[in-house]
Amino acid sequence: MDLAYNNLTGNIPKWIGNCKGMILTRDKGYEYSAIHFALFYEGLLSLDFTYTENSAVVTKGQERLYTGEVVYMVNLDLSCNNLIGDIPEEISALVKLKNLNLSWNTFNGKIPENIGVLTQVESLDLSHNELSGEIPPSLLALTSLSRLNLSYNNLKGEVPSGNQLQTLEDPEYIYIGNPGLCGPSLPQKCSQLEPIPATQEHHEDLNDVASFFIAMGSGHVMGVWVVFCTFLFKRKWRVKWYSVCDKFYDWVYVLVVVTWASWTRETIAEAESGN
Repeated sequence: MDLAYNNLTGNIPKWIGNCKGMILTRDKGYEYSAIHFALFYEGLLSLDFTYTENSAVVTKGQERLYTGEVVYMVNLDLSCNNLIGDIPEEISALVKLKNLNLSWNTFNGKIPENIGVLTQVESLDLSHNELSGEIPPSLLALTSLSRLNLSYNNLKGEVPSGNQLQTLEDPEYIYIGNPGLCGPSLPQKCSQLEPIPATQEHHEDLNDVASFFIAMGSGHVMGVWVVFCTFLFKRKWRVKWYSVCDKFYDWVYVLVVVTWASWTRETIAEAESGN
């Protein structure tokens, strides 16, 4: 089904997953003369095309000619329209899709998490939209994928690696225009600091330090409590202690006053001798 380069607006309807049959015929002078499709609301899991003549289909960035009754090319092209909103999860019901092109629209939200069930997709183009979030790991399940274009969106996070994605050519072009993406195949690398596992010796050192501070704090509290209880019940000791503190205070006070007076006299004498 090719509805590219139109003025379609609004959202992709959720019943897109109920498209079971599509019939494409071609007359002279027209590339596509008629597109007929039947909608069944009981919920379906596949698309079946019936071709009566040779058909030209744009896929993987090229126009290809599919011929005769042996064709099993299932194509959905909604590119270059004004479609908005999320890409519906129901689109994953179209498990026989070979080519899915939703580029040059205004789709937002995330790439459907279950897009990996479209295992027969060979060409996937979601470029030039406003898609956000991370690339779903289920994309690795697209083992038939030979062309991918996610450029010029608002995607972020680490690009999945492995499986079929490792075989795609020009990975920088696939993800260009997404400054939030990072990965081994991109100029921006992901900085991941792997936590260093703590060794048994490290745990023992931490336990020793914690035990030391707990013991020191407990001893300090216990010592203060013993002194307090002693002074509380021994009046003579309490009086003696206060007397010692008063004498020490007087001694410190006298020492400070005498030192200050001596320093002041020396300063004045030096000033007079200089004049």
